[in-house]
Amino acid sequence: MGKNLRQQRRGKGSSRYKASVKTPISYELKGGTVVDIVHSPGRKSPIAVIEAAGKRFLQTATKGTATAQKIDAEKLENIPEGTRICNIELRPGSGGKICRSPGTSAVLITKERGKCVILLPSKEKKILTSGCRAMIGEVSGSGKTEKPFRKAGSKFYSMKAFGKPYPRTSGVAMNPVDHPFGGSAKPGKHKTVSRHQPPGKKVGSISPRRVGKRKGK
Repeated sequence: MGKNLRQQRRGKGSSRYKASVKTPISYELKGGTVVDIVHSPGRKSPIAVIEAAGKRFLQTATKGTATAQKIDAEKLENIPEGTRICNIELRPGSGGKICRSPGTSAVLITKERGKCVILLPSKEKKILTSGCRAMIGEVSGSGKTEKPFRKAGSKFYSMKAFGKPYPRTSGVAMNPVDHPFGGSAKPGKHKTVSRHQPPGKKVGSISPRRVGKRKGK
């Protein structure tokens, strides 16, 4: 009898506490000061503790951030063109969503008629509202990924700290009893599955609206 699939076994998990730094520099952080830079378990970049208006906030630290540094709230419309930015909002007040990994940053290209165009690390251009907020600079901790793990055990415990499954095994490499895609290195059956199937069958494309490549692309 086969065992449960990985997506069935994994629940909420028991990964380490991850500090919430979703919201970029908000209105309350106007004139704030960095009082400390701390390590956050489950996160690869350090966290800056900012004190403003008698409260303390947690923010993703950018490269060059130091204690006693002043922090101001700025929108994209107030940031000069060509500036590197990170922890960018997709909508005003939605919280930082883009460029939050260590060493990543985007470039503000143009501003026109309430819209801003930014260049992402993937070379993709994205149009955002000028009222979205972002942090100037790039996320610190870029050198962390340059250190080799050297052995499999270090990689295993590092992934476990972040709550990520490791090692990853493809479905086609498993036995038929362990995964619906198992039993062949070149599966010939389709990957679409009905939304009304039991959890053990819900792998691949679940109730897709369409399949295949779009014409003209």
